[in-house]
Amino acid sequence: MKPAEVSTPSDREVLVKRSFDAPVDLVWQAYTDPALMRRWLTAMPGWSMPVCEMTTDVGGKYRWRWRNDENDQEFGFTGEMLEVALHSKIVHTQIFDPGNLGGSMGGEPSIITVTFNETDGITAVATSIKFASQADRDAAISTGMTDGMEMSYKQLDEVLAG
Repeated sequence: MKPAEVSTPSDREVLVKRSFDAPVDLVWQAYTDPALMRRWLTAMPGWSMPVCEMTTDVGGKYRWRWRNDENDQEFGFTGEMLEVALHSKIVHTQIFDPGNLGGSMGGEPSIITVTFNETDGITAVATSIKFASQADRDAAISTGMTDGMEMSYKQLDEVLAG
């Protein structure tokens, strides 16, 4: 599949679009099953995802944590599910936990909207990240966030192919 397309539709938003060669039910499962998420949502090489806890019902909470396996640096995200439409849409809050890695993506929660749309066995996923401010958006982009997303998407391609 082609690499993710990244745009900034507003001064507070990042939009990432990526397609996967798999039906929507499999892509949905990869986004909602913690055991599968740990296999692909590992960001950069040398990092693992030791914590992936989530409930995908409206009002459900999640906690994701990544660890650098060489130096034990950690960071993560927490949030709450706001909207869940089976095989179609997930909306949740996201709060950055810098752990011992440091850095900032702002103090206010971001709103993440992920949509899934299948055509002829190819599932298009669009992830909109709406930050509390332009400064928060720019701080997140400066971390290499979208590069890490594409690395994870390449791993998702492999998980879906297996």
